[in-house]
Amino acid sequence: MKIMVINSGSSSIKYQIFDMRDRSVLASGLLEKIGEPDSRLAHQTLVQGNRFEKIEKKAAVADHRQGFDLINTVLKDTGALRNMAELAGIGHRVVHGGEAFTQPTLIDDAVIDTIRTLIPLAPLHNPANLTGIEVARAGAPDVPQVAIFDTAFHQTLPPHAFHYAIPRELYRKHAIRRYGFHGTSHFYVAKQAAGLMRRPFETLSLITLHLGNGASATAVQNGVSIDTSMGLTPLEGLIMGTRCGDLDPAIIFYLERETGRSSDAIDALLNKESGLKGICGVNDMREIAQLAEAGNTDARLAIDMYLYRLRKYIGSYTAVLGRLDALVFTGGIGENAAGIRSAACRDLEMLGIIIDEDKNRAATREAREIHSTDSRVRILVIPTNEELEIADQTKRLLESASSHETGDR
Repeated sequence: MKIMVINSGSSSIKYQIFDMRDRSVLASGLLEKIGEPDSRLAHQTLVQGNRFEKIEKKAAVADHRQGFDLINTVLKDTGALRNMAELAGIGHRVVHGGEAFTQPTLIDDAVIDTIRTLIPLAPLHNPANLTGIEVARAGAPDVPQVAIFDTAFHQTLPPHAFHYAIPRELYRKHAIRRYGFHGTSHFYVAKQAAGLMRRPFETLSLITLHLGNGASATAVQNGVSIDTSMGLTPLEGLIMGTRCGDLDPAIIFYLERETGRSSDAIDALLNKESGLKGICGVNDMREIAQLAEAGNTDARLAIDMYLYRLRKYIGSYTAVLGRLDALVFTGGIGENAAGIRSAACRDLEMLGIIIDEDKNRAATREAREIHSTDSRVRILVIPTNEELEIADQTKRLLESASSHETGDR
């Protein structure tokens, strides 16, 4: 069984093809700068000896339809996929499912219409996701297609966690509430943590920390998300690469009055020019760490603020859970920045969190435990794999749908 996973952006298409017999990656690629004269496709195909053969194509790609055609051609030319009929299904990442979608969903016209109604909740993401869906359906009309929503895992939040303290009418009429994001990643690493700990997923209390350019924390209790740091949008919560995270909302009104900026300009300021970049001018944690070591005080402040916010969430979610079995780090920073992991866990002995520095700094990319033998809480580093999780969920849904059809006959 082959499944293709597509993550469509406003000017990009990222894809992977999995052989679900062993969950191996047969091919993957990224088409960037769609709509520009210097569009670029970087593709790799699995060849003999578990080696990937890489190619690059540069050509003007006017739109996503041309992009999908180019990808099809490259898949065929490299032997990765002779035609789309070889696929058992296509799984699409969709950022916002609102309250309408809590599970993987087979895509039809009605589903597309509903996703379109959710565009006001994710104006930068859902339109691009929809474009990818529509182009893929047109290019592979006989292949079942499935939507996997970033928000779905967090639809188990209880009302006291997802409501904001604003007039209830705003929730009823405009669906303003906490939705949370990175759900596919949090779900994947939480399940991997259960496997590493050899414990049933449904019995564990976990804090999962997805730390990349975007960052979020989630409290997982008995297999479900009960709180998460991102809110109505991905802007809330932890300090991120270019997003401010938690903020006094009155700052927005103050900026409007004192600077004359429009709401769109402030939106761009808080999403694209704030966070680590706003503090020290750089949003890559590796570069920030180098600057801090060289004595740059702004870089040092950025790291200190980042860690302070992170530790506050660890403490608050420990209180929410009541019992913490494991703290899980994932994402580009969470998986690779040993110094950030160490500093985040420092002086948390009262919570039962004690890191082993030798294990923490070991040079490996495998899922691993990095806690001290004296730690009551296990500390794990688990590489995330959102594409594989999307493929897994797509496979399960298609198999379930097939079994139901067989049973109906």
